[in-house]
Amino acid sequence: MATTFSSLWMAFLILSSVGSLPLLVFGRGGFSVELIHRDSPKSPHYDPRSTAFARLKEAAERSRARAIYFRDSIQRISSLASDPSSVDNFYSNIIPNSYEYLMSFYLGSPAEEFLAIADTGSDLIWIQCKPCDECYPQKAPLFDPRASSTYKVISCTTDSCSSLPQSSCSEGSQCEYTYGYGDGSMVDGFLSSETLSFDSTGGRRIQIPSTLFGCTHRSNGTFAKNGAGLVGLGGGKLSLIRQLGSSIESKFSYCLPSSSQASATSRLNFGASADVSGSNAVTTPLIPGSPSTFYFLILEQVSVEGQGDVNVKPDMQLGGYSTEQGNIIIDSGTTLTLVDDETLQSVATKVASSVNLPKVKDPNDSFNLCFDVSGVGANAQFPDITFRFAGGASVVLHQSNAFVEAAQNIVCMAMVSSGSDGISIFGNIAQQNFHIGYDLDAMQLTFAPTDCANL
Repeated sequence: MATTFSSLWMAFLILSSVGSLPLLVFGRGGFSVELIHRDSPKSPHYDPRSTAFARLKEAAERSRARAIYFRDSIQRISSLASDPSSVDNFYSNIIPNSYEYLMSFYLGSPAEEFLAIADTGSDLIWIQCKPCDECYPQKAPLFDPRASSTYKVISCTTDSCSSLPQSSCSEGSQCEYTYGYGDGSMVDGFLSSETLSFDSTGGRRIQIPSTLFGCTHRSNGTFAKNGAGLVGLGGGKLSLIRQLGSSIESKFSYCLPSSSQASATSRLNFGASADVSGSNAVTTPLIPGSPSTFYFLILEQVSVEGQGDVNVKPDMQLGGYSTEQGNIIIDSGTTLTLVDDETLQSVATKVASSVNLPKVKDPNDSFNLCFDVSGVGANAQFPDITFRFAGGASVVLHQSNAFVEAAQNIVCMAMVSSGSDGISIFGNIAQQNFHIGYDLDAMQLTFAPTDCANL
């Protein structure tokens, strides 16, 4: 009898441990997953025939598309606040193909693996689902919700449904969403819940039950056929970060190696694994803004080594009005750093005064300030550029973070104009080799210089 009781008790403990695996993993130090850059050899988008110069040009074009998306989203929310009838039925969530990182995850029971965009500029997690008669073509099989024992459709009367920027009540009181994009692309489907899983870099499978996601049954436009959807890492209610909430202490981080390290792995960290510290770590407030998806900061000054400071406008100027939020967005999905034209011209003047090399025009017309390094090659020296954020956080950008080789023997400043009414963005070249931690409970962001390839 005692043996039977002991066996039953042991079985209970094992089952309890399996059932609470996600919580145990979070509690013992969080978890990490791999981020895949779209141009890395691990990406299905990798083109071995493409040159580094061609990839940079395409990334610059995507950066400008992202800036337009951010601008339009903020303007749309501001217009809605003043005149609810001014907003049409579409809400721009991302610009198709204007992304930089991918991540793999599993969905359903039994689990199916998918590769999707990892986007700090979006909230909703969505993938394409069966039946999908009007869908953009993708290489991976569509998710079949009918084959999963843990799939559920969310009612349109729930708070979750009302968190969508655009939703409606379909037949059977199902919560239906429609997302439209600036180029005419769109996705339409049902808000649902399902078990989401990740392969952590530590070799363990992390399961997250009852995760809200969009099961898309209709789509069209310029989406890439190698991807199956999107994982939103923004600050809104439906993002993966907000849904994980207290189980990860509302913390996540990433560390992006230099783009020159093609074989290096980028990591996306959750919970205790996202703690960022060290003697060189600096912290700045995350500023509440609208929409809540975006991560706003306050940039106070940009300094060029040996040339002094440039003060930055304290607010964003959009369409003739000022926004009551931070003046720059930090975004892993934008390659270049964009600032207002006045700031850019002042910084460019100081950099030009500091660099004793001939100035040349960028042959791809992507960058404002470029230099001919043919006479010095790899020995060319460029000044550090420091971004000073609110709270005394000075982020020093060395040459690899502030300058790029745009063409043979041509090096350019990796900072461009956001335009007359554009959005300032702190891009991912500037973020490389910094461990960057987001704490959404404390509403603060921490930078720590790190060799990300060896983190």
